[in-house]
Amino acid sequence: MSITLEDSKRTAIASKLAGIKEVQNLLISNEEKLITACNDQEVRHRLSKMLDDDKKNLGILDTIMVQYGVTGKPKETVSMMVDEVTKLMDGSELTVYEKVAHHESLKHEQFMSGYLLHKAAQVIGADVEAALTPLNTVNFENRAHEEQLKGVIELLGVRELTGQEANQGIWARVQDSLAAFSGVLGSAVTLNSDKSDMNIQDIIRMDHNKVNMLFMEIANSNDPQKCEEYFAQIYKDLSVHSEAEEQVVYPAVRAFYGQTQELYDEQAEMKTMLAEIKSMNASDGNFKAKVEMLKNAVMEHVRQEESDMFTAIRNNCSDEQQERLATEFKTAKSKLQEQLTPAK
Repeated sequence: MSITLEDSKRTAIASKLAGIKEVQNLLISNEEKLITACNDQEVRHRLSKMLDDDKKNLGILDTIMVQYGVTGKPKETVSMMVDEVTKLMDGSELTVYEKVAHHESLKHEQFMSGYLLHKAAQVIGADVEAALTPLNTVNFENRAHEEQLKGVIELLGVRELTGQEANQGIWARVQDSLAAFSGVLGSAVTLNSDKSDMNIQDIIRMDHNKVNMLFMEIANSNDPQKCEEYFAQIYKDLSVHSEAEEQVVYPAVRAFYGQTQELYDEQAEMKTMLAEIKSMNASDGNFKAKVEMLKNAVMEHVRQEESDMFTAIRNNCSDEQQERLATEFKTAKSKLQEQLTPAK
């Protein structure tokens, strides 16, 4: 049975994600430069809040790329655009107003790229949709930033053209616009969070949700080829997830969580079940029954982690420690995914 699903559509999404991350780094660089260049305290404050959001969203994009599990490089045209915009932002040819206007256009492009991926994921597969769910947070905040930047452009533009101040009531209109977006786009992460990244519970829960969705796809499908593809992703995801937990998470919680060895034992059993199903043909009459047995074992394991282990982590680890564990877990997963990806 095949253990990869890296077809052209998934590779194209990986390339798009890599391009979005490159642009995200550009947005952060732009905002740092604009804050320095602008003397208006209100504008500086709003740009500083955007900068905080964008740094957090860079971490979310890293999480999405690891969660997706297919690596890609940005298109050459994206890299060329980033170089060109960087030169404009570094140079003196544009006024601050013109630089903010370019930045707002870039925010719009970033939002549309994220929204496109969100819609494409709904078409390609349940595992892709689950992996890209946190992108809704990034999309929402980029759309909200667009509206704030329109207010900044109006203030700076009127000031530059007339030497006078624009009607300050624009900020109220901006806030009204932002409020209108609330509830329109969902989020897997609390918006406007002070967190610099997701914590380890967030990341593990995302993995759990993704594999549960894949189990549901197998249960609802009568197409052996589709079932084989979905199990291939389950095999890859669970193999990477369990190994990363055993490298990073379980050693970290052993000191304060007494059932850690039980988690190791459960994962050893699941690895045996994965290997058995991997050797089967999806058209085998016992295939779905074996997958159901695996699902039950996985979901019991999930319940223990999300109730007992998560509580122990919250009670014994600071926010910074929980976020550091998430970073280490993502790094481990990324390396393991590379090992499972066949050389081209």
